[in-house]
Amino acid sequence: MVARRALGCLFVAAVAACGPATPPAQTPGTSEQGLVNHAQLATDDDSAPPYGRDELDRALASERAAVTRAKQVVAADEADPQPSDRLPGELADLAVRRRFVAGLETCSNEGRSCPPRLDEPAWSYDPGGTADPKLDSALRFDRADWERIAEELHGRACACRTASCVDSMFVAIDVLENRPMPDVVADDAASQWITRARECLARLGGQTH
Repeated sequence: MVARRALGCLFVAAVAACGPATPPAQTPGTSEQGLVNHAQLATDDDSAPPYGRDELDRALASERAAVTRAKQVVAADEADPQPSDRLPGELADLAVRRRFVAGLETCSNEGRSCPPRLDEPAWSYDPGGTADPKLDSALRFDRADWERIAEELHGRACACRTASCVDSMFVAIDVLENRPMPDVVADDAASQWITRARECLARLGGQTH
């Protein structure tokens, strides 16, 4: 519980005691400024995301349009009399993006399973290579740095829209998780971020429902 509070009281229901007393009643779904209260986009044990309803709605519209374009590409390749070696990858990517959209819809409709970020951060990692994954966080592995790395991995994992992102992110997490000393790896806050990252990847990759 202490570790969760150190993360700024993000867990809005499982750690309800983290914040001050319940604020005055407001119009459902809005804050005093007429914007969506971020906490209302996360229930149960989810983290409140750093965005509101307007940003979520724009992301949903954009991702639905991306799914439509991807479906058109797949349909064109399926109709081509010459089989395309691109088709399996296109189908896999379409499936991942559809699941990402489904997650946004769950966030919008039920206030849960909200991804920690809506952008699609640049990600290029060769799981079979020797180079380290490129992150915004410095690859240092004391306790504080490992927590930052784990939190970034969680954000990037939940933002995957392609099969290659999902697959390579699984490997990157496995590789980086071996770097810290055992007592650092066992840090409660970092462990939660890593667990949630893998949960996102499993869902986006179709391994869970």
